[in-house]
Amino acid sequence: MDFFSIASGSSGNCICVGDDSTHVMIDAGISGKRIEAGMNKYDYTTADMAGLLVTHEHSDHVSGLGVISRKYHIPIYATAPTIRAIRSMKSLGAIDDTLFHVIKPDEDFSIGSLNIHPFHISHDAANPVAYRIENANSKVAVCTDLGYYDGYIVDNLTNLDALLLEANHDIHMLEVGSYPYPLKKRILGDYGHLSNEASGKLLSQVLNDDIKHVFLGHLSHENNYPDLAYETVRLEVNMDENTPYNASDFNITVASRTEVSERVIL
Repeated sequence: MDFFSIASGSSGNCICVGDDSTHVMIDAGISGKRIEAGMNKYDYTTADMAGLLVTHEHSDHVSGLGVISRKYHIPIYATAPTIRAIRSMKSLGAIDDTLFHVIKPDEDFSIGSLNIHPFHISHDAANPVAYRIENANSKVAVCTDLGYYDGYIVDNLTNLDALLLEANHDIHMLEVGSYPYPLKKRILGDYGHLSNEASGKLLSQVLNDDIKHVFLGHLSHENNYPDLAYETVRLEVNMDENTPYNASDFNITVASRTEVSERVIL
């Protein structure tokens, strides 16, 4: 299985996961041109994607969905409330209803050789999910846009070979920054985004001997820095007395908002 980020951040998200026979895209929150260029870097094309998995309907996750669907006719998988929300977004243009496939949290489905497990996340969207994707040999997950985590989230992120995990903001930067108070309250709330500190605490609970790579994703442009997210998450892991691991035991990198990440091959 291979795994890479084309874009990850508050300005747009698109991830690619797959194996020799099947690849899927998770979210299409950037332009079709950028998606195609990102795919091309590793000798794929958007047309190669067997499915497009949508986490939720916010524009940084679906802004390219209309163009992609009309040009490539890729099946779109999302929860029913998310599909209804997408259909109401005039900015996306017309999308062929036959492309939509309804999924439910905690109910597995398959696309080609990939088994896909959507699971609930806490975010201010219609019915958002994260995804765990497995084939016969590897397990990966993409988990962003959640205001908090609990045992349910931990359970869904156990025994992975690779993970893209949200590290959205530095709490102090957000608190003293220019955002209006209601927006700060939303981001810090239970339906907002994971801070660097929370990301590190969550990561320390799901590390295992098999993890080859961790991407830190969905960083805020205004309230975070890549180096700050990286160092804070590492510090939280190293300070956790309940985990036998150190951050240096694993490859941890920050997925860029603007650049295609390295491709992790499992």
